[in-house]
Amino acid sequence: MDFEYSPKVTELQGRLREFMNQHVIPADAEWQRQVAAGLQPPPIVEELKTRARAVGLWNLFLPGLREDEPGTRLTNLEYAPLAEIMGRWLWSAEVFNCSAPDTGNMELLHLRGTPEQKEQWLKPLLEGRIRSCFAMTEPEVASSDATNIRTSIQREGADYVINGHKWFISGAADPRCKLSIVLGVTNPEADRHQRHSMALAPMDAPGVEVIRNLPIMNHHSPEGHCEVRFTNVRVPQTNLLGEEGGGFANAQARLGPGRIHHCMRSIGQCEYALELMTRRAQERTAFGKPLADHGAVSDWIALSRLEIEQARLLVLKTAWLMDRFGVKAARKEVAMIKVVVPRIQTTIANRAIQTFGAAGLTNDTPLAFIWTWGRALQFVDGPDEVHLRAIAREELRSPNP
Repeated sequence: MDFEYSPKVTELQGRLREFMNQHVIPADAEWQRQVAAGLQPPPIVEELKTRARAVGLWNLFLPGLREDEPGTRLTNLEYAPLAEIMGRWLWSAEVFNCSAPDTGNMELLHLRGTPEQKEQWLKPLLEGRIRSCFAMTEPEVASSDATNIRTSIQREGADYVINGHKWFISGAADPRCKLSIVLGVTNPEADRHQRHSMALAPMDAPGVEVIRNLPIMNHHSPEGHCEVRFTNVRVPQTNLLGEEGGGFANAQARLGPGRIHHCMRSIGQCEYALELMTRRAQERTAFGKPLADHGAVSDWIALSRLEIEQARLLVLKTAWLMDRFGVKAARKEVAMIKVVVPRIQTTIANRAIQTFGAAGLTNDTPLAFIWTWGRALQFVDGPDEVHLRAIAREELRSPNP
């Protein structure tokens, strides 16, 4: 395995860092002001999106990108270090049209969409003119076992009718969110992994109701992690995404690369937390010497570096396996990174908060949100326990050495 970045990736890293330093980081205070003022979407994001696309930093996540589609075709391994750079600033991925859940939805439409679906939905998503959401998790069932999903997608004449209750639907509160990809049951009598399908539901369709925007551990996200109800939402049968009964296959195709994106952005946040902790430890004095000279703090810094390096290598290995052998071949490693990275994110952020003292609990630094998001990621795309179970199952199937 060779994880050395190619000249193309190194050049893109340099351009991305330069753009971040010149445009994104100086705009953070304005982004914060606009969000606090209730401007959604923040106008500064749309301005920066125009600049990013003009300099070719656009749609960097899609290995199957066609020549006539906007962006740069990169493998998962090539995109991973770029996602890490974007992850340092919690809102910046959207500037480059590389933010979840749109990335996963674009990948799904690219893989499974009909020409008509691509023209109606994929094209404006690739151009950054609209946003989308992915409606899977439900409050009434343990959605960690996705076979529990109860939302129904039933044929009636030439249409499908969707009825269901979803929540933690990221992006649904964004006024630019025009499409929901809904997972639901089309045939309750089929095999448990072939009962579900995905349907494309326009957000302005009659019967789609965004009930509330749920805070995550008291953090309010302006684009939303929403509770959504679908009541007799009627869509044409041509809005089925892929084959009927293929919902789980679609979900797996979507989640593999998405977990790499999440984890590399998280590693960027870990790097930023470590950078802040290191700077604070050198600048702050307690009991007659800098914090960095206290054994506990110096240990935190060293352990954080060890954990970041280990986690990054595991994610890069996962991306390499996925590129070379496909999503299925990397499923154990995908589960591993999904457990490892959020755990180190909360650990490193917690150390940094402790180093900052009371200031670390405020919004004067991004540390409280970095910790919060790391904790949330232990549920996003499946809870740790599900991934640990999958890893153990793979190990138990392996022949003894």
